[in-house]
Amino acid sequence: MINRRTFLGLLATTVLPQPVLAADVDNEPEYFADWLRAGQMPHLAKRLPKFPRIVNVAAMGRTPGHYGGSVRTIVGSQNDIRFMTIYGYSRLVGYDRTLSLQPDILESFTSVNDMVFTFKLRDGHKWSDGHPFTAYDFRYWWEDVILNKELTPGGGALELRPHGSLPRFELLDELTVRYSWDDPNPDFLPILAAPQPLVIAGPAHYLKQFHKKYQDSIRLSSLMKENRAKKWQDLHIKMARSYRPENPNLPVLDPWRNTTAPPAEQFVFERNPYFHRVDENGRQLPYIDRMILSISSSAIIAAKTGAGESDLQANGIDFNDYTFLKEAEKIHPIKVNLWKAARGSRVALFPNLNSADAVWRDVLRDVRVRRALSLAIDRHEVNMAVFYGLGTESANTVLPDSPLYKPEYASAWIAHDPDQANALLDAAGLAKRDEDGIRLLPDGRRMEITVETPGESPLDADVLELVTDHWRKVGIALFTRVSQRDIFRSRAMGGRILMSLWYGLDNGVPTADMNPAELAPTTDDQMQWPLWGMYYLSRETQGVAPDVPEAAKLVKLLREWEAAASSFERAEIWHEMLSIYTDQVFSIGLINATLQPIVHSARMQNVPEKALYGFDPTCFLGVYMPDTFWMKEDRRNA
Repeated sequence: MINRRTFLGLLATTVLPQPVLAADVDNEPEYFADWLRAGQMPHLAKRLPKFPRIVNVAAMGRTPGHYGGSVRTIVGSQNDIRFMTIYGYSRLVGYDRTLSLQPDILESFTSVNDMVFTFKLRDGHKWSDGHPFTAYDFRYWWEDVILNKELTPGGGALELRPHGSLPRFELLDELTVRYSWDDPNPDFLPILAAPQPLVIAGPAHYLKQFHKKYQDSIRLSSLMKENRAKKWQDLHIKMARSYRPENPNLPVLDPWRNTTAPPAEQFVFERNPYFHRVDENGRQLPYIDRMILSISSSAIIAAKTGAGESDLQANGIDFNDYTFLKEAEKIHPIKVNLWKAARGSRVALFPNLNSADAVWRDVLRDVRVRRALSLAIDRHEVNMAVFYGLGTESANTVLPDSPLYKPEYASAWIAHDPDQANALLDAAGLAKRDEDGIRLLPDGRRMEITVETPGESPLDADVLELVTDHWRKVGIALFTRVSQRDIFRSRAMGGRILMSLWYGLDNGVPTADMNPAELAPTTDDQMQWPLWGMYYLSRETQGVAPDVPEAAKLVKLLREWEAAASSFERAEIWHEMLSIYTDQVFSIGLINATLQPIVHSARMQNVPEKALYGFDPTCFLGVYMPDTFWMKEDRRNA
């Protein structure tokens, strides 16, 4: 039996383009001219794989570009250099604009019943330092990282052992590897395409110097001291980290590579001379030579962007900055596009069913209370007052852009109906009120809900101000507490938060083949059930098992999805989970399909006018291939 992924993999092998033969001087980036003249770098024909990935820019409705330029962007902290890994979106397999999986770094892949995955690499593909990228890089990561108990004491990523055991790994030849499970693992390819992808290969030729198996103890101790690592495994992890590319010496397969060691106030990423993509004219991508990331306070990123200090900006700005940024268009050579946010809800409230307060925990576990809280909110007022009516009033669920969308999921318990909300709260045993009209809990305390938020967007405060009025009308007092994100998450996981405000589902545009884990208690950072999530994440060694039947059913359905052998079966499971999740109001979504400003230099070409914007699966700008963006002028003096 050949499933949809197998077909896509086979299709990829049948439509492979011919080798790029036109590697003349015109196709060489001028950026490399000095290296080429000095003989420090081979010419393009020897830098590219035999079969590079050909990106037909014109077929994407864009214009084939020209080399050159430096693009400035602003980030809020040193950790945010990870945006380059997300934006660059170089993956073994990746999503295209239609959210279909395609081979990217791989030349091809095949999948048999989501149990046996065979990957073929591109002949002649090289790491950014010019060293060959081969199956031996997969073998190194498998044998010397994943199977090394000192480096991987937990037994490997959960995505590699969804049924408890790791797969079988085979190196078939220098360019072919295979991973085999006895049961289906439908999440394997999607996790390789994710914003923070599962790592299954690394530059062995570079990393062996930091591994106890390959390095003598004296030299290894010296490297540990030099890099301030107490253990050799800490050293290896630090030097191998690819998602947050802080090590400038680490060879990569991304379109741009970091050249700046931290700490720094500015990070410069330069074009990878061995990047595997070319346009239809044989010009190597990326078109842009350098990406310059400047660190600034998150609070002033929008102001700096409006002042023309960024050539490409998506992070650090929000819809409430739109008017200001549009005015800035009149003064500075920038352009502001509006993309549709792909989350399940721009803002969502998460009642903590694992609250440490036993009385509140019982109250919030009553579905009548959660439904009442949702019905009491006037979403139309929120939409008009905060989002100028441009969003969609909805539960926290998938968007119409998803093939899994159904109107009943979006409309579940969102009608503004204070009378029904009052009736539900009365039926839940919360009919008694004090002299101020505030309902009383079973132990006599006032029904005062403190909603906690990291306060990273002024929109949050605006929304909560409106919800405060809405809930007051049904006898509930709302208070707000703001804390830093790390403290906020820590308090949530510790059960010390009664209710939190955060974004809705990360992936609001899933297909049946994408993992529905967000709908079930699966991680300890899910605000509505962190202890249940920890129980799943730790394989039942920490946290507590879900004791609300509907939540336990979601976990059971997730297990069934993981074992399903077809997209049809997975779609059926998705629908059952979406129905339970929205009907039970495990999170209270307010508005989705909101708009996200994307600001870019007026000189920058090929930035989509409209698109979906989200972390997963679109990787913010990633699936729209920023390596195909280009500047009309070469800003060498930037």
